[in-house]
Amino acid sequence: MNYIIYDLECTCWEEKLDTQTMEIIEIGAFKINEYGEVLDTFNSFIRPKIHPVLSDFCQRLTSISQIDVNRAESFSRVINDFMDFIELEEDNYWLCSWGSFDKKQLEDDCRLHDMEVNWVDYHINIKQDYLNMKGYRRPIGFKKAVINEGFEFTGIHHRAISDAENLAKIFVKYLDSWKR
Repeated sequence: MNYIIYDLECTCWEEKLDTQTMEIIEIGAFKINEYGEVLDTFNSFIRPKIHPVLSDFCQRLTSISQIDVNRAESFSRVINDFMDFIELEEDNYWLCSWGSFDKKQLEDDCRLHDMEVNWVDYHINIKQDYLNMKGYRRPIGFKKAVINEGFEFTGIHHRAISDAENLAKIFVKYLDSWKR
């Protein structure tokens, strides 16, 4: 069994309007086996289709530049590479993210690009499981959870590969505790 610990960054605005559709602009992931060993990593920018120009807010929040997304491949191309990374044909994987946002956004973008969605169903909501495991009544921020677990937060917060790396630390620490 492989666990794909992933994070997404998306187009965003300081004040989101109903007419603004969020799109994935970066995906970062760590592939971890059942022994907690990192097998591989994946990181790629994605060129947004509907809103190709990033807001200033989005660039400040994520540190992703307009040049990064201008040079990026399309969603379809990157997600096909991501599916190869996951090894979907093996059918022995779980996608793992902090919360349900990433799963929903991945499904939304697949639909937007007329791509298959059911492969996203194999998902573990680490945030919810973590809250239940710790007995927290209210949600806790991701960065705070990493620090509370005794880890140094490494990399840049709100960058997909850095957030995936930090999430992998928590995941491996409690490897046998996640709901499947």
